Amino acid sequence: MTEFLTVAFYKFVELPDFADLRAPLLAHCEAQGVKGIILLAAEGINSTIAGPEAGIRAVLAYLKQDQRLMDLQHKEAWSAKSPFYRMKVRLKREIVTLGVPGISPTLMAGTYVKPQDWNALISDPDVVVVDTRNDYEVGIGTFKGALDPQIKSFAKLPDWVASTPALNPATGKKPKVAMFCTGGIRCEKSTALLRAQGFDEVFHLEGGILKYLETVPEAQSLWQGQCFVFDERVSVGHGLVPGHHGLCRACRMPLNDDDLASPLFEAGVSCPKCHATTLETQKNSARERQRQWEFAKARDQDHIGAKLPLPLPINATVPSSLPPIAS
Repeated sequence: MTEFLTVAFYKFVELPDFADLRAPLLAHCEAQGVKGIILLAAEGINSTIAGPEAGIRAVLAYLKQDQRLMDLQHKEAWSAKSPFYRMKVRLKREIVTLGVPGISPTLMAGTYVKPQDWNALISDPDVVVVDTRNDYEVGIGTFKGALDPQIKSFAKLPDWVASTPALNPATGKKPKVAMFCTGGIRCEKSTALLRAQGFDEVFHLEGGILKYLETVPEAQSLWQGQCFVFDERVSVGHGLVPGHHGLCRACRMPLNDDDLASPLFEAGVSCPKCHATTLETQKNSARERQRQWEFAKARDQDHIGAKLPLPLPINATVPSSLPPIAS
């Protein structure tokens, strides 16, 4: 059976010529049989791609020919089937959207804390621990004692930072802050945001939640629940063992056992979280797409199909955190 290698990587680095990089990079990926998505912006690169091992290695080598990307780090996982149908290279204003001009993770990011040192940091009562992920991610798991901003998208984080009392005490003294996310990319930008606002002691978890779950023994862990991931596993636990959550193919939300048993759940069409937000015409379109997908699956064929006209999480287009690792 053919195995596919999936890799996730990102790097904040100045790429003023990012638009010129798109066409040759896309051509190289396609020539190597690699599929997935790569985001390019003036601030760097963010990607999840999959394909035959030789093709993936060739793309990584191609990228590292650029002196600015020589030290590009990636996380990888194997699967029997590629999780992507197409190869896309997109030009963006930001590789992870925060929407605050002048924030430069390459110059202003906080201090990395290794997974083995994370428990001591977040156990300090003087440290404000912040989960920078979206509400649906936090909803299935987070670190003990962490604040949940309850945001729908990463771009809402700056408003929460400006208004939450924990980060704006009456004394006016900026607290020590520890921030974390799935794979690290959002933390680099969120810690840069805080440093730009005068926070001197800002820390973030190196390698994100996934590296913590991979390296810290469960008996010593302060993690509670599961970690949402943007791939077919949906969620993982300690040791990166796949969790028990399902996924709504319509709204891309993680589903627990109660959600899957709900009469509002219909595979490929709706779940309790999105049933009331879509029109019947949309549900019918989704039913037809699901029928075609099942038809193709029965014949061991790929069905690409059209995108559903349904709302998706803002960062569902690019897995921010991928396999055994990577937002």
